Amino acid sequence: MSQTIAPRFRTLMLLLMAVAGVLLAGAAPASAHAALTGSDPQQGAVVDKAPAQVSLTFSEQVAMSDDSLRVLDPKGNRVDAGKPANVSGTTYAVRLRSGLPDGTYTVAYQVVSADSHPVGGAYTFSIGAPSKTSAAVGDQTAGGGIVGGLYGIGRYVSYAGFVVLAGGAAFVLACWQRGSGVRAVQRLVVSGWVALTASTLALLLLRGSYTTSGKIGDVFDLTLLGQVLQTKTGAALVSRLLLLAAAALFVAVLFGEYQKRADDEKRDLTFGLAIGGTVVAVGLAASWAMSEHASTGLQPGIAMPVDVVHLLAVAAWLGGLVALLVGLYRAPAETPVETAAVRRFSQVAFGSVLALVATGTYQSWRQVGSWSALTDTRYGQLLLVKVGLVALMVGVAWTSRRWTGRLAQTAAAKAPAKARTKVAATAGRNPGPDAKAGAGKPGTGTGTGKTETGKAGGGKAKPGGKTAKGEAARRAAQLARQQAAVDTARRKRLRDADPHRFGLRRSVLMEAGVAVVLLAVTTVLTQTEPGRTETEARTATSSPASSSSSSGVGAVTLDMPFDTGGKDGKGVVRIDIDPARVGGNELHIFSLGPNGRLRDITELKIAFTLAAKDLGPLPVNPDHVTTGHWVASGVQIPMAGDWQVAVTVRTSDIDQVTVTKNTQIG
Repeated sequence: MSQTIAPRFRTLMLLLMAVAGVLLAGAAPASAHAALTGSDPQQGAVVDKAPAQVSLTFSEQVAMSDDSLRVLDPKGNRVDAGKPANVSGTTYAVRLRSGLPDGTYTVAYQVVSADSHPVGGAYTFSIGAPSKTSAAVGDQTAGGGIVGGLYGIGRYVSYAGFVVLAGGAAFVLACWQRGSGVRAVQRLVVSGWVALTASTLALLLLRGSYTTSGKIGDVFDLTLLGQVLQTKTGAALVSRLLLLAAAALFVAVLFGEYQKRADDEKRDLTFGLAIGGTVVAVGLAASWAMSEHASTGLQPGIAMPVDVVHLLAVAAWLGGLVALLVGLYRAPAETPVETAAVRRFSQVAFGSVLALVATGTYQSWRQVGSWSALTDTRYGQLLLVKVGLVALMVGVAWTSRRWTGRLAQTAAAKAPAKARTKVAATAGRNPGPDAKAGAGKPGTGTGTGKTETGKAGGGKAKPGGKTAKGEAARRAAQLARQQAAVDTARRKRLRDADPHRFGLRRSVLMEAGVAVVLLAVTTVLTQTEPGRTETEARTATSSPASSSSSSGVGAVTLDMPFDTGGKDGKGVVRIDIDPARVGGNELHIFSLGPNGRLRDITELKIAFTLAAKDLGPLPVNPDHVTTGHWVASGVQIPMAGDWQVAVTVRTSDIDQVTVTKNTQIG
């Protein structure tokens, strides 16, 4: 049975890893965790004269380089002068050259948020009057492309390595000390250390290109590497590498000196390893907390310790689960995973789940902020998926606890029978004095064990006696090895045939499979803009008139949500109609993604209809001027009334929808 289970186990684990890889690869590049909440001039604004500077306000502090803030004229030439600077709080500005002509200007920004993620975007404003522009900002691909994908994979591997390293070692020390001598468990924990070390080195090399050009050729740029080492994230990665050196010493002792000692000699060393391992694990967890979500935003002094506890609880649960799974499937028959070890891990897992619920609730409130953000933001939606996976794991774990209880009952019932068998066997091997007195080999009357053959021929053995004895010894050793192999196979067959142990192995395997997917979702979640930040950014960038359908006087702004039903099919079209009166009007149309940022769509059409006078539809063909921005000048509205504005949005060759809204013009 074990020979058939092992290939199934490997196949299922490979399948689960593939699912996790698809989930990770399908995620978008790292989203901005610092959102643009304001600008001067504002997006789409038309100013009478050229401003002296352009300023941007973010939701949190950001890091800027010399090229982080660029302003391009209609021909695509840079018109900013000097380096961007922090003018106040979270507002940054760059000076402009004097004497700028009329036209549409593009502002492109690329910064690094306080939680280590790159932030990029662009918008336009006009001086005097809008114009066509050939400015291109598509060369800025920080956080995306091949480098972004590799960085995301590196983050996943680093989390997985930490979970296996810390959780596997904790399982051995706290639950199954005999497991320190099992080669499969040793390989598992060492693999976790190798994965975490290799991924940390890769992240350190990729970091410079990830936050700047996004080019694979810049990965080995020593100048960029030097800049990374001066950042908070660079310091965290270097600290992690130093702690991994200490972790290597811990692993060497755990699987070296520790496993050689007898059970009664391990107490003092167990205590020392537990203290040292805890210090190293806390330090490794802190290397994430000090440089990511927890280090910025609300209550960082509380959030960072909470994040450390959360990571340690994840490692103790998921890493211990993987170590238990390896022990159940790969431990030799001589050292199986005892029922007591499974029960101890069940207690550890229960405590970890309680810690995860407490810390996760706090983190969710801190990052989401409102009930609506749970369903309206990508972060909230991923969080709901994570909560569902955790609930599923808890349900499967409850099944594992039931199998553990049945296994314990079976072991308790077998214990008296084994004791009786042992007593009987001992009695058989120790016969009474009378039996010993009469014992002797056939052909002797004294029972001394001597044979008459040895006395034949003058009392000397035959010349071939030594060869015969050597051959007999080798034959006896061979038979002993064969018997030991048969006994081992028999014990393993009996162990695998136990229905309770088989059920436990199956439920633990299911838990581990869910854990692989859960870890992938968690990795994507750490790369996604928090729901609280996204909601605040939407609120800050929304115009007071964004939801009105009629102002009667002056410009009108219409926000028209759409959903074409396809991939990336959700968003908002914002239309500014100026001056919203009879005669010539100017339209600025913006396409916004679910995160409130400008993005392009495949096709956009607009039409005006005045149903009361049976006028229309009057088509409007706007000109695309830059990313997510269209302009239509001289749009003629022949008479006042309640006009219906219809916008047709196409996001792919087959995904299209038309949305309408009424507004008073005239």
